[in-house]
Amino acid sequence: MSAAEASRGLRFRHALQREVGRLAAPFWLILAGGYLRFVRRYRVVGVRESRKQFRDIRASSDAPILICANHLTLIDSMIVAWALASSWRSAFSWSLLPWNTPERKNFALTRAQRVAIYLAKCIPITRGGAREEVGDALKRLAYLTTRGELALIFPEGGRSRTGRVELDTAAWGVGRIVSSVPNCRVVCVYLRGLGQQAYSDLPAKGERFHLEISCIEPKSDARGVRRSRDLSRQIVAQLARMEERYFEARGGEHAAPETGCDGNVEN
Repeated sequence: MSAAEASRGLRFRHALQREVGRLAAPFWLILAGGYLRFVRRYRVVGVRESRKQFRDIRASSDAPILICANHLTLIDSMIVAWALASSWRSAFSWSLLPWNTPERKNFALTRAQRVAIYLAKCIPITRGGAREEVGDALKRLAYLTTRGELALIFPEGGRSRTGRVELDTAAWGVGRIVSSVPNCRVVCVYLRGLGQQAYSDLPAKGERFHLEISCIEPKSDARGVRRSRDLSRQIVAQLARMEERYFEARGGEHAAPETGCDGNVEN
């Protein structure tokens, strides 16, 4: 198969999945939001301000956006998407729901699970699996991000086993995406249940979540794999700084929201 044929096939796969998901969204996405709000009784502190901040970041530039978040529970991607845009808005503005890469063994074992994650704009991946599969998923996310679609990835590569952001576990994949997407902005999202002490499958019922959003533009003069690793470490380091602010200001007020991107990222 030629490169042109492969590119056309990739475009068709994404267009089909996006359209099928869009048509089904009003039926399942609103139910998913109701499950989070009324069954699990979750609340995000200052959610209106956070959603406005995210809208302002998107409106401030037409440069591509990759969302990067810390990872403590199996449904973090679901909660992050819900925290950034209401289920109602996402159901009828389908571009607001980000693509993401759930772990295959957790979410794609049965036919019903595979259908569900297909509708939810997911590209399942096996952590530590074949390099070809991982590389294909990263290429797909880079392709989507370049086209202006939102994608969500966990730069630590998996749930933190210490309950804290771990700089040494920064996966090179997120840096590879940023490196291959011109002018890519990274929206770092630090999300944590106020009662969350360590990693778990689900947050506790009735959990209230702290949310902080920060937009950065990581840069690196390195090349190849070193460049990808450098960019990944900058992103994880930003999440670690956000986590430190959370613990330092526990019980205090949120910092003033930022609507632009910081191009001067500390290494």
